[in-house]
Amino acid sequence: MEGNAMKNDLTKISPVSLQADDSEYARLVSLISDVWENARRNAAITVNKELLNANWQTGRYIVEFEQHGNVKAEYGKQLLTNLSKDLTRLKGKGYSRSNLFNMRLFYVRFPKIQTVSGQLTWSHYLELLKCDDPLEMQFYMKECINEGWKVRELKRQISSSLFQRLALSTDKEGVLMLANEGHQVMKPADIIRDPFVLEFAGLPRQKQYKEKELEDALKANMEKFLLELGRGFAFIGRQYIIPIGARRFKVDLVFYHTILKCYVLIDLKRAEIKHGDIGQMNLYLNYFKNEICQPDDNPPVGIVLGARKDELLMEYALQGIDNQLFAARYQLYLPNREELQSQLNLLLDNTRD
Repeated sequence: MEGNAMKNDLTKISPVSLQADDSEYARLVSLISDVWENARRNAAITVNKELLNANWQTGRYIVEFEQHGNVKAEYGKQLLTNLSKDLTRLKGKGYSRSNLFNMRLFYVRFPKIQTVSGQLTWSHYLELLKCDDPLEMQFYMKECINEGWKVRELKRQISSSLFQRLALSTDKEGVLMLANEGHQVMKPADIIRDPFVLEFAGLPRQKQYKEKELEDALKANMEKFLLELGRGFAFIGRQYIIPIGARRFKVDLVFYHTILKCYVLIDLKRAEIKHGDIGQMNLYLNYFKNEICQPDDNPPVGIVLGARKDELLMEYALQGIDNQLFAARYQLYLPNREELQSQLNLLLDNTRD
C-alpha cells in the first residue's frame, strides 16, 4: 500500500513545471541526455572499429592463404568467387566478390593494423583504396582526419586531383610532407591552388558567361566553394563596398581566414587577368589594412582569380607590391588526372638522388 501511495504521489508531479521551475531537474535531464548521446557515439565508434578490424582480418586471411601456395590448389583461380558463394551461404549479404577483393586490397595497402584509423569509416577506405599512388592515398587519409571530411567531400577532392595540384607547386620534400602531414596552412601562399577547380559552379566552359554569373554560382554553392578553398575560410560577404572619397568600389567576395587570422579578398575575372586588376586589388588591400583590420588581425590577403594569366606579365605586375597579393587561375572542369600524375612523377624522378 505504501508503495502504491508513493506511486500515486509521483504521478501528481508535473514534469513541465519541474522543468520550468527547478534548475536541478533541468540539469538532471541534460546529464541523462548527454549520457545517452555519448553512449550512442561511443557505440558507433566501437562498431566502426570492429568492422574495420573484421575487414582487415578477412583480407589478411586471404593473402596468407595465397602466400602459402594454396592459390595453386582447386580454389586457386576462383578463390574470391568461391569464397563469396560460401560466405554468402553461411553469413548472408556483404560478401560479394568485389567486397572481398577490397578487403584483400585493404590488408595489402595497410599491412599493419595500427596504421588503420578508426576515425574513418569503411566507406572512406573504399575511396582511398582507389588511389594507386601510396603518397596520394596517405595524403587524403591525413586530410580526412584533419578536416573531418565526409565521404562525398573525399570523393570530390580526389576527383579534382587536389593532391597533384598541391604537390606540383612544391618540391620533393614538400610532396613527402604533404603525404605525411596533410596540407599545412602556415603562410598566405599556402592557401593558393593554381588552378582552383570550380566544376560545381555548373557553367559550361564553352558558354559565354558574365563575372556576375560566376559569382552567383559560387555563392549558390558556397559549401562546395569553401571545400575547394581549403581549411580556415569563413565567408563574410559578396560585393563588399569600399567607399573612397566620392567613389564606391566593390570586392566580389570577402572571407576571413581563421588560421592565418586575416581577411581574404577575392576578385573574379571571366577572362585573362590584366595588370590593372592587380593594381585594383592592391587598392582594396590598402583600404582593408587602414579601415577594416583590427589590431590583432594580420595583413589582408588578395587573390585575383581569372580564367587565364600570363606568368611573365603577372611577375612584373606583382613586383614591388608589399601586400600579400596573388594571381591564380580557375577552371570550370575537372583537370586531367593522368596528366597531372605524370607531371608529378616527372618531378619526383628529376629530384630523386
